[in-house]
Amino acid sequence: MQLVRRHSALFALVAAGLLWGLTVPLSKVALDWLPGGWLTVVRFAAAAPLLALVSRRDLRRAFTPKILFAGAIGYGVVVILQNAGIHATSVSHAALIIGAVPALVALISAATGKGSAGPLAWVGFALALAGVGIVAGGGGGGATLGGDALMLASSVVSATFVVVQSQLLRGQNPIAMTAVQMFAGALAGVPNAIVEGVPAAPASLAPVAALLALILAGTLLPFALFAWGQSRVAPQLAGAFLNLEPLVGAATGALAFGDPFGPVQLLGGLVILSGIALSTAPKRKPVALAVTDRRHEGRTHRTHPVRSAARRDASHLPHTEGPRGGSYVSSSNPPPSH
Repeated sequence: MQLVRRHSALFALVAAGLLWGLTVPLSKVALDWLPGGWLTVVRFAAAAPLLALVSRRDLRRAFTPKILFAGAIGYGVVVILQNAGIHATSVSHAALIIGAVPALVALISAATGKGSAGPLAWVGFALALAGVGIVAGGGGGGATLGGDALMLASSVVSATFVVVQSQLLRGQNPIAMTAVQMFAGALAGVPNAIVEGVPAAPASLAPVAALLALILAGTLLPFALFAWGQSRVAPQLAGAFLNLEPLVGAATGALAFGDPFGPVQLLGGLVILSGIALSTAPKRKPVALAVTDRRHEGRTHRTHPVRSAARRDASHLPHTEGPRGGSYVSSSNPPPSH
């Protein structure tokens, strides 16, 4: 059952990463009509009610100050910065810098003690990041240092949000929590939208179509899928799948904006996939060996008296599902966080 849960979570994270790869090119087109603040407000205000309708039974529990604040920062501020960066730089540069998020998630998780990764996983993070550099290394027209700096700021805040989100998701319906946080993200974009003023009518249908696709395929589905998958795995594992975003973004940018995508970018894509495979491989658990005592010619099993007593004392206690789908014996102390 745990293996099925893990595979379902990984599938959801893969789908989220692929769909999120469309956000940079779709946002680039939509920004020709709506400024960054308005795009943030419309994007989340349109998606939140649909998720709220699906998860309406658990909405009240998700309305907490911590969840609302995290949504305002992790959704509103992140996307406002991202929109400003996408508008000021090229699609390829934007995709490249977003690709730094998984490595930042792993670093922040390790620094704050909220997660750990083995040597193989760190090799995977490094490979995936190197692959992102290969994919978007060709650059593209319209890149600026200021736009790249805004994208980097967005990536740092986004990585911090991924780490914090794993704690907030415990005991919550991921879809309901996503709806609440999108609502908070939309509110966070209102002051910026007021400063920008009322946008003019679109010059063509292209930005309108891009906005609709951004709401559905770039917001509604991937945020819900990622929240659901993240609630079942460690934060650094969930963050690894964000490497798919720059891969898809660079490929879409090549088709829609003429950014280079040839053998070098294809090689980078293979490196990204290899890095994800390494970073998502489950850790090997040490094999517990039975303690035996050789006496004379036979082999007699020796039982540890203290451990046996502890097992007898704990046998009557209820077992509760843990944060990763396992179980722990209920006691006055909570199970350790992973």
